Amino acid sequence: MGTVRKITMKEIAELSGVGKSTVSRYFNGGYVKEETRKRIASIIQQYNYEPNSFARLKAKSSRMIGIIAPCLDSIVTSQVLMSIDRHLRQEGYSTIIINTDHQETLELQYLEKLWRMNVDGLILSATHLSDAHRTLLSQIDIPVVVVAQNYPDGICIINDDYYGGKFVGSYIGSRHHRSVACLCVDTWDEAIGVVRRQGILDGLKESGIERPYVYLSDFSFAHACTQVERILDEHSIDALICSTDRQALGAYKVIRERGYRIPQDISIISFGGYDISELLTPQLATVRFDTEYSGKCCARTILRMIRNEEVQPIQYVNYTFIEGESVCTRTPHPSDE
Repeated sequence: MGTVRKITMKEIAELSGVGKSTVSRYFNGGYVKEETRKRIASIIQQYNYEPNSFARLKAKSSRMIGIIAPCLDSIVTSQVLMSIDRHLRQEGYSTIIINTDHQETLELQYLEKLWRMNVDGLILSATHLSDAHRTLLSQIDIPVVVVAQNYPDGICIINDDYYGGKFVGSYIGSRHHRSVACLCVDTWDEAIGVVRRQGILDGLKESGIERPYVYLSDFSFAHACTQVERILDEHSIDALICSTDRQALGAYKVIRERGYRIPQDISIISFGGYDISELLTPQLATVRFDTEYSGKCCARTILRMIRNEEVQPIQYVNYTFIEGESVCTRTPHPSDE
């Protein structure tokens, strides 16, 4: 074969037997059938094609880190993102932060898109890791750090959700509560909906509370209000454990509207430690995970991976307890004596 000539995107489409829009989706990180993807990749390799917008694909380093976040309105997520960005910036790196609004399809699309944009590394803040996530992550050939979910096949940084949950369950039990409701999230969120929930239930069980009332809510204030209404309609409780401070805000509203006192009638405890929680009266009892450390750990880990240095596969973020004033001590039940 003679000298390789330059080729246009239109010609790539013709040689691949697909439309130009399919080739465009390929370069922009969209979904393309695997067989078609291989044909396009073969043509690109044969003609050394490189679109202008990706002209730096051969650069040794972009000094850019791609970050995929499930949302931007979560206080905890935003604090972690800000910490990551700050520590990477101090090391001369810039970040590309993409919000997927908890949509798995968008997470997959942008993981692949950022990978093709020649970022030096990827940070995925995930609420769920599906089989599709794991398959794609196994194909990505640049450093990847997963945050907030356990990723046994790679590198992850996770909150110590089990022992944080177990502490809360034990704390409520040690104060002699007996009719306890738990406002949990669904099991699609493994960290909070499975691991943290199991810690709570184990802590309660060890304290003699075998059958708490478990209700599911998403992370929104509105849905938490709806579920707390259901709990109060269906049960007489003396304590409520919420998965997040945002759920607890909904609980404060509903419980007070029903004429109950906090904590004299119903104790409330949750997870988050948001600054706004300190403004509640009585101050909310809550478990706070160290978001600043989490972000710093992410930045440090991805940079070490870029430098081909050894890192720990799983790193845990510890918690602190803000005791607040929203949990009281009940009169011991005769069985506690």
